[in-house]
Amino acid sequence: MTEKTLHIVGGGMAGSEAAWQAAQAGLNVVIHEMRPKVETFAHHTGKLAEMVCSNSFRSDDSEQNAVGLLHWEMRQANSLIMSAADKHRLPAGSALAVDREPFSQYVTDTLRALPNVSVVDEEITDLPTEGRWLFTTGPLTSPALGQAIQDISGTDRLAFFDAIAPIVYADTIDMDVVWAQSRYDKGDTEDERKAYLNCPMTKDQYEAFIDALLDADKTEFHEGETAGYFDGCLPIEVMAERGRETLRFGPMKPIGLTNAHDPETKPYAVVQLRRDNALGTLYNIVGFQTKMKYGAQTEVFKTIPGLENASFARLGGIHRNTFMNSPTLLDNEMRLKARPNIRFAGQVTGVEGYVESAAMGLLASRFAIAEITDAPIPAAPHTTAMGALVTHISGGAEAKTFQPMNVNFGLFPPVEGLKGGRRGRKDRYKAYTDRAKEDWRNWLAAQDVQPA
Repeated sequence: MTEKTLHIVGGGMAGSEAAWQAAQAGLNVVIHEMRPKVETFAHHTGKLAEMVCSNSFRSDDSEQNAVGLLHWEMRQANSLIMSAADKHRLPAGSALAVDREPFSQYVTDTLRALPNVSVVDEEITDLPTEGRWLFTTGPLTSPALGQAIQDISGTDRLAFFDAIAPIVYADTIDMDVVWAQSRYDKGDTEDERKAYLNCPMTKDQYEAFIDALLDADKTEFHEGETAGYFDGCLPIEVMAERGRETLRFGPMKPIGLTNAHDPETKPYAVVQLRRDNALGTLYNIVGFQTKMKYGAQTEVFKTIPGLENASFARLGGIHRNTFMNSPTLLDNEMRLKARPNIRFAGQVTGVEGYVESAAMGLLASRFAIAEITDAPIPAAPHTTAMGALVTHISGGAEAKTFQPMNVNFGLFPPVEGLKGGRRGRKDRYKAYTDRAKEDWRNWLAAQDVQPA
């Protein structure tokens, strides 16, 4: 019956997981996959759930690592992607690495063998007005579909080379060096007047930083690619190459700031950090979009006063990407606000990584199942890994600076009664995961998904 059908556009990690969840609930599922008819520069086959960049699902530690917790939550929810990964696991220490080809083949064979799943090799180029649809097209969304999303969302553009700034865990910033102040103390409230954290530099420190920046290993573009940076967000290396003082008159300008720890000494330059989430657990290094390689980034950025012991929730990078400004476009059940018969999941929503993409496919599918079968389910608890991710993309993140994000504990609400600091991190992470596991079990138990 057509009203019991879920159409899924894209057969990657998110689409494959979503199809499995919907099929297990008794829905009819149609997967629309443009490959192999329409090729991408990254994919090599027409198989479902093809792994193109890596064979790693990262850490499998569900007590001390956020992505490991995400693995656990997906296994508890009968995830096909995690089952396939476990069946084709390779030795990789505490990480979960898989044998790519048999992994993809297993997912493909499993889904194609289901009587209520069909796979149609076609490109979808618009957003349907009828039926129930889930778009999981990922960072390589076709230009035609990208244009359709742009037309309905009002987004200026979706595909671009984006130079992403790094994000630091708040509890690893040295507040004996750094102080909180907005430039010129602007803001109507105390929180607004202290919305930024400031890292002061002397002239010698600034000159050493510029030298390290210019000498660092950089990521090169692939042949045929050109750098069209989003919204003029130039990488800091590009700015530094234009003159040694460029950054000091740009994102590192010291004007309008007074060092609370040393009011009589005027900083020569200042690196500012801006809170990146509502919880105040993550800080974005303002204006520090970069194409430095990861190892170089940690070395260079740890020369910044106050960040000597910093841990990064995300390092900077530059790559072609297609994603939506999800906090403005999606509701908390991942429906497109402008067209509620359509949901989005996976990397196109602004989550980064294989596991995160599959997890959002799982969650979006469960919401769609509940809607189609008229069996409502509660929102995913924001204390869980999946709940934290969907909260982030549906309104928890700052829309103006929204960029793709991996799951990390900075997205979780703090656990009450635990002290911060580096010494307590192991206990704190264990408290996060214990709370998440209990809440996730309760969320699954509360669902009443009946076969269609």
